[in-house]
Amino acid sequence: MLMEPPIDKMIEMSDSKYALVVALSKRARTLESKEQEMLEEIKQKSISVAAKEFYEGKIEIKKD
Repeated sequence: MLMEPPIDKMIEMSDSKYALVVALSKRARTLESKEQEMLEEIKQKSISVAAKEFYEGKIEIKKD
């Protein structure tokens, strides 16, 4: 289970739970396809890295 960063804080940072899930899953898929070696080195799952990036403000949720 994802404990860090806190889910409730990330939900507050986004417009909706749905937007958060979509954005994190898209980023996780990108990491899986383009940054596989980095994920193996740091021994973390792509969704955890995507969540951390969002929480730290490295990625944003874009509105279409």
